[in-house]
Amino acid sequence: MKRARLFLKNAARYPGSFLVRLLCAAASLIVAGMLALIIGYILITGIPNLKPSLFALEYNSDNVSLLPALFNTVIMTLLSLLLAVPLGVGGAIYLAEYANRSSKIVKAVRLTAETLAGIPSILYGLFGMMFFVTSLRWSYSLLAGGMTLAVMILPLILRTTEEALLSIPDSYREGSFGLGAGRLRTVTRIVLPPAMSGILAGVILAIGRVVGETAALIYTAGTVADWPKGVMSSGRTLAVHMYVLSGEGLHVPEASATAVVLLVIVVGMNALSAFVAKKLTRG
Repeated sequence: MKRARLFLKNAARYPGSFLVRLLCAAASLIVAGMLALIIGYILITGIPNLKPSLFALEYNSDNVSLLPALFNTVIMTLLSLLLAVPLGVGGAIYLAEYANRSSKIVKAVRLTAETLAGIPSILYGLFGMMFFVTSLRWSYSLLAGGMTLAVMILPLILRTTEEALLSIPDSYREGSFGLGAGRLRTVTRIVLPPAMSGILAGVILAIGRVVGETAALIYTAGTVADWPKGVMSSGRTLAVHMYVLSGEGLHVPEASATAVVLLVIVVGMNALSAFVAKKLTRG
C-alpha cells in the first residue's frame, strides 16, 4: 500500500517520466505478446504433425523427410560462417583498433556495411546466381548458396563486432599500453574477452538469418530435397524445404512440423551461444 502511494505521488509529480515509463512497459508487453503468439502458433500447429516418417533417412514424396534438409542447413551454415566470421571479425578489429576512427575510409566502410546490411535478400540471391552460379559456373550448389549467404551476413557481423569493440572503454587500452603491452596483446587479452558476448550476439543474428533464409538460396543452392553428394551438389535447407512444402499445398501439416524443428534449432543455438559467451566472459 505504501509503495502504491509512493508510485502515484511520483507519477503526479513527474507526469512526463511516468508517461514514458508507461509507454516503454506497454511496448515491452506488446513485443513479448507477439513473440509468445508466434511461438504458440508454431507449436500448436506443428507438434501434432510430428511423426517418425519426417525423420526418415531417404526422402520421397510420401514421407517428405526433413532429414536431408536438416543436414543441408548445417552444411550451409558452416560454409557461410567459415568465410564471414574471420573476415567480419578481422575487419572490425582493424576498423576499431588499428585504423584511424575518424578517417574517411573508415567512415566509407561503415556506410557501405550499413547499406549492404539493409539490402533485401532477393538481391543477394540474384547476385549469387549471376556471379557464383553463372560466371564461375558452380551451377546450383551448396557452395554457391554458402558463399552468397557469407556475402549477405558479412556486413552484419562486421558492424556488430565493431560496435562491441567500441563499447569497451579506452581506459582498458591505455592501462594495457601503460604496462608495456603491445597492440596485439592488448586486443587479444584486454579488448576481445569483454567484447566476446557482443561478438557472439552478432554471430547468433547471422546464424538466424542463414537458417531462415529462402529467397537467396532458391536462386543459388536450388531446391533438390535429396542428400548432397558434395558441396557442388544442389540441396535445400529447412527453410526452403518448409517453403516448398507449403507452396505446393499438398504437405502443409509437414511444413508446420518442419517449422517446429526449425524453431527448436534456433532456440538451441541461441542458448548454446549465450552459454559459451558467459564462459568466455568469465574466463
